[in-house]
Amino acid sequence: MTDPSGEGPLPERVLESRRLYDGRIMALRVDAVLMPNGREATREIVEHAPVVAVVPVDENGDVVMVRQFRLATGDVMLEIPAGLVDEGEEIEAAAQRELQEEIGYRAGHLERLSGVFVSPGFCTEFIHVFLALGLEESDLDGDEDEDIVVERVPLAEAVRLVEEGAIRDAKSIVGILMARERLKG
Repeated sequence: MTDPSGEGPLPERVLESRRLYDGRIMALRVDAVLMPNGREATREIVEHAPVVAVVPVDENGDVVMVRQFRLATGDVMLEIPAGLVDEGEEIEAAAQRELQEEIGYRAGHLERLSGVFVSPGFCTEFIHVFLALGLEESDLDGDEDEDIVVERVPLAEAVRLVEEGAIRDAKSIVGILMARERLKG
């Protein structure tokens, strides 16, 4: 059902919300909603803190990436640096912190490329995607629960890895392809 102005679907109204789980990085709730057509439905919602993801490109045109095992996929993934935005932290500050923690650099120039919902059908996770240029050494201690290996991949090679399906992480795919477009000119 669309709104009377013809601009699109009408919002659903939450009738009841039950919180099932509160974890360190996510929470789960189940909402009973009233749809615009009068029917009731159930929505399972994963609440997730905002995330930053950064495509750091060095002076040689290489993307500084991280390789790490991801239990959820059961595989080792090649990704751009990323992480949670701490409560009260500015988005750009979080991007700089993640660069320092994961690859030992900070950006002289940080440019927002995009922002994406990971899976808007059930998850609130929103990723702010940045391009980082003018990398300068600046190391911060990384998270104790991460075991990452830093790798430099030429941007053209990273794009090829995306096209071949070797890079399967959505934030990395979005970031790499947008960085390529931004750096063409």
